[in-house]
Amino acid sequence: MRGLRWVGSSYDDLLALPAEVRREVGYALYVAQKGDKAGQVKPLKGMGGGVLEVIEDYDGDTYRAVYTVRFASAVYVLHAFQKKSKSGIKTPKKDLELIETRLKAARRMEEGR
Repeated sequence: MRGLRWVGSSYDDLLALPAEVRREVGYALYVAQKGDKAGQVKPLKGMGGGVLEVIEDYDGDTYRAVYTVRFASAVYVLHAFQKKSKSGIKTPKKDLELIETRLKAARRMEEGR
């Protein structure tokens, strides 16, 4: 089973989400650590292979957690947030930019191991 590493404020961001959402995200991350993919997980478009998002609807809101399985030693959690846009399902640009920045940081963390 692979380790789990948090990039930036992703751990604190996840803790700020509702308990039910945290539980579902936690389960999806556990499944990823075991080398599989939970049912509510899908690839994050525009990031290339190995970057996945957990999508969880709760109490009329949508929450997302993004992680990568690109690296052999660990699953890296890149971001957790409430999707606030009411138009469409597209991930907001500022969140995509943050995910990209944290993916680069995860690569540096992995190379520094």
